[in-house]
Amino acid sequence: MKHTNNSNGIEQEIDALLKRLFPICRSITGEGVRETLSALQKYAPMQIREVPTGTKVFDWTVPKEWNIRDAYIKDPSGKKIVDFKRNNLHVVGYSTPVSARMKLSELKKRLYSLPAQPSRIPYRTSYYNPDWGFCIADQELKALKDGAYEVVIDSTLEKGSLTYGELLIPGKTKDEVLISTYMCHPSMANDNLSGVILTTLLARELMKKKRELRYSYRFLFVPETIGAITWLAKNRAGVKRIKHGLVVTCVGDAGAFTYKKTRAGDSEVDAAAAYILSHSARPHRIIDFFPSGADERQYSSPGFDLPVGSLMRSMYDTFSEYHTSGDNLDFVNARYIRESLELYLRLISLIEHNETFINKNPYGEPQLGKRGLYSLLGAQKSPDVSERALQWVLNFSDGAHSLLDIAERSGIDFETILTTSKALRAHKLLAPAARRRN
Repeated sequence: MKHTNNSNGIEQEIDALLKRLFPICRSITGEGVRETLSALQKYAPMQIREVPTGTKVFDWTVPKEWNIRDAYIKDPSGKKIVDFKRNNLHVVGYSTPVSARMKLSELKKRLYSLPAQPSRIPYRTSYYNPDWGFCIADQELKALKDGAYEVVIDSTLEKGSLTYGELLIPGKTKDEVLISTYMCHPSMANDNLSGVILTTLLARELMKKKRELRYSYRFLFVPETIGAITWLAKNRAGVKRIKHGLVVTCVGDAGAFTYKKTRAGDSEVDAAAAYILSHSARPHRIIDFFPSGADERQYSSPGFDLPVGSLMRSMYDTFSEYHTSGDNLDFVNARYIRESLELYLRLISLIEHNETFINKNPYGEPQLGKRGLYSLLGAQKSPDVSERALQWVLNFSDGAHSLLDIAERSGIDFETILTTSKALRAHKLLAPAARRRN
C-alpha cells in the first residue's frame, strides 16, 4: 500500500477544508456537528448516527442538544466588545440563554480569561451543569469600564440527539482496525480540526484500496468522551473484532511526532508505530499510556482494554496554544497535516502486511537452489531478496514471530522481509499461521 504522491493537490484540499470547517461552532451535540459531518461526506461516505437525548450509555446519559445562533456583550456606549460571530470561543460551550443588563461587577463573575496569556481567548465549557458565561482576552477584560452592559446569548438547550459519523470499509477479514477522531471542539485548528481532516482523507485513501485490504477499517467521528462512550455502549458485542486502533488528534502543528502507547504497552500497533517512527527520519518520542487525554482512555477502559494508541505531533496540553484562540489557522499548516497523513498510511501499510507464517519445511534448511531462489539472487532479478533475509524468515516463521518481529530482530528492513516472505510463499515454503484471537 503506497501513500499518495500528489502532495500539492492534497495540501490544497486540506487548506480548503481548514478554511471551510474552522468557523463552524461545534460542540458535543448540535447543528455544527451535523454541518461538519455533511461536508465530510463528500470525501468519505460515512453514515450519520443520531442517539436521542436521555439515552443511557453505561454510567452516562446523552445530554440535551445545544444550539446557538448569536451572542454578544455591549459596553455602556453600545459597542460590541465580545461577539460570538467574530470568534465562537467567546461563549462558554453549552451556555443557557440569557438576555439582560448588568453592572460590570456582576458581569465579571461570568467572564473567563487567561492572565498568563493576556491576548488569547480561553476555551471553556459547561456541558453537564446548566450555566452561562463568556470568554475574553485578559487584556480586554482589564480595560472594561464601570457601567451597565447588555448581555445576550441566543441559544437553545432542549431534547434532541447526539450525532456522530461512522464508516466501515470491509476488508478480506472481519477483524477491524479502529480509527477514531473527535469533532466537538469549536474553532481550534490543531485540537482537533486537524485530526478530523486527516481521518477523513485517510478514509478516502483506504476506500480506493478496499479490494486490497486484509483488515476491515472502522472510522468514527465522535464528540469527545460522551461520543466514544455512546458508541461503545451501542456496539459492545462488536468491539471484540477490533485488533488495532488509533485516536487521531493534534496532527497539524510543526512539532515532533508523539506516539502514545496502548494500555498494554506491547500491542502490535505499538511495535508498528515505533518501527515506522524510527525509520521516518523525523524527530519523535514514544510515551507510555496514561488514563487521561483523548478518547483512547475510553477505548482502553478496563472493561474493554482495546489496543488503541494515539499518533500525534505535539501532544494535547503541551503547546501554549492548546484550548485557546491561539490554536488557529496560523498555528497549523496543510503540509504538516499531509506529512501526518503519510505517516498514518505507512503505519497502516505495515499493519496490513505484518503477517505471521509457519515454515512448511522446518526440519533442517530447505534446499533453496533447486527452487531457483539462489539463482534468483545471483541473477539479481529481485535485489530486495537476500540470502540472509531468506534464512531469517525461514528460521523464525514458527507461528510465534510476525514479519515485523523478524525485521526488528534481524535488523533487515521490513520491506525486504516482506518481499522475501512473498518469494517463499510462491515456492510453497511458508503458510499463514492460525490467526491469534483476542
